[in-house]
Formats: sequence, structure tokens, C-alpha cells
Amino acid sequence: MSKQIINTAHAAKPIGPYNHSVRYGNLLFTSGQIALDLNGKLIQDSIEDETHQVFKNLKAILREAGLDFNNVIKVSIFLKHMSDFEVVNSVYGKYFKSDTAPARETVQVAKLPKDVNIEISLIAGLD
Repeated sequence: MSKQIINTAHAAKPIGPYNHSVRYGNLLFTSGQIALDLNGKLIQDSIEDETHQVFKNLKAILREAGLDFNNVIKVSIFLKHMSDFEVVNSVYGKYFKSDTAPARETVQVAKLPKDVNIEISLIAGLD
């Protein structure tokens, strides 16, 4: 197997030496996404807005790979404040149905890139 780099023009450019995602075999691994819009502006009006922007970026990456949220098998959520969990969980529920939702973990961390409040990465399976 060889790895295939998949980037998209529909999400903010990576802020370091990494790519939006890598396909290896039948799996797609995304890099952690933060709430940067297409112009590189941070969206931090509220944790709800920040989380929606992260999901917009993830959706664009999945779409570039020919996938959608139904293909996601694992999600990793990193929060600056666990007190944001309920709001993030509510937004998360708008992208995944409970009966087919992927496996997930949510962890509180001390600091995230650009001092954001949330970062999310995921793994998706290709049929």
C-alpha cells in the first residue's frame, strides 16, 4: 500500500508542515482541524461557532476524498475547557446520527494551536 495525500482548496491551508489528510489503504486520516476559515481568520465568537467551523473544514476534506460524515469511524476531540462539552456535543449531534455515530473520545488539553478552544481529527473508512 502507498499513502495518498489529500488536500482541499475548500478548507484553510495547514499552518505547519502537514497535509489536510492522508489516505492509506481504505482509511482516511485527517489532521486536527481548528476554526480557521478559508481566509485564515480564526472563528472564535463562541464555542458553538468555533465547533461549526471545525466541522465545515472536516466536511470539505472528506468531500475532497469522495466521502462524507457517514464514512467516519473514529473522532478525536480536544477541548481547552471541558465545561464546553455540552455545547460541543450538541453541535456534534448535528453532524452524526446517534444510531450510526462513530467511536469518539473527548479530552481536555492545556493548550491548542493559535490558542483555540477546540481541535478535531477523524478517521474515515472508504468502501
